[in-house]
Amino acid sequence: MDRISSSRRVKCAVLKTLTYVSAGIICAVLLGLVGYIIYRGAGGISVKFLTSKPSLVRETIGIFPNILNTVYIILMTLVIVLPLGVGAAVYLNEYAKNKRIIEVIEFAAETLSGIPSIIYGLVGMLIFVQFCSIGTSLLAGALTLVIMTLPTVIRTTQESLKTVPEGYREGAMALGSEKWHMIRTVVLPSAVDGIVTGCILAVGRIVGESAALLFTAGMANEVLGLFDAVMPGSAGSTLTVALYMYAKERGEFDVAFAIAVILLILTFLINLSAKKIGNRLKGAK
Repeated sequence: MDRISSSRRVKCAVLKTLTYVSAGIICAVLLGLVGYIIYRGAGGISVKFLTSKPSLVRETIGIFPNILNTVYIILMTLVIVLPLGVGAAVYLNEYAKNKRIIEVIEFAAETLSGIPSIIYGLVGMLIFVQFCSIGTSLLAGALTLVIMTLPTVIRTTQESLKTVPEGYREGAMALGSEKWHMIRTVVLPSAVDGIVTGCILAVGRIVGESAALLFTAGMANEVLGLFDAVMPGSAGSTLTVALYMYAKERGEFDVAFAIAVILLILTFLINLSAKKIGNRLKGAK
């Protein structure tokens, strides 16, 4: 028994050490990548770079339209995908009784999450741009990203709903609460962490996407208002599309690294805001 217990302690110690080493390596690689991007791109950021638009005639380089287009496409995508994703997760976890249908929907969601983004771009171009006659626009890009991010929101919300204790539901129903009232006031507030996680993952996918948007949102660099941005035919390039164009088409890697720094900052601010909103909702519960 002593030999068995000592060998188990050694194995646990080895596995624990390997876990910490692996986590340290991953963190070191992440910090190294972020540090290198900031080192290469921070020097190219200026007020003019952030507040102007690119012009071949004036020979100016600016990303102000790209920043606005990125924010617009994030807002449009989240406004559509969050109600659809959370609603689908609530239906699958709280209302659906046919296990066969649930398995089919879950399998379809997992399959969609593994499709390459370039396929989404081609499908979005055929359906939204051509068939629906929306044209190359931010709206077409947002609708394409809705299809891309919907499986992530559904699965994360569904898993979070499964962690809510069954006693919460039974207690609310015992007090005379209707099912929808119980879901709205008890289940969803308890699962807010999973919903926020799905939102953060969706934002990361939206901000980092370029292949699908090349075919659907276009590469225009005009400054658009919010009302104009949601109209069909209003094309615009996001930060990732601009990064791709500067790095691959023009070979201006310093500008590409500067855009990458802006992307990191924008993603951090959006995720931080989503986390604060989730904490407020959780506190209001």
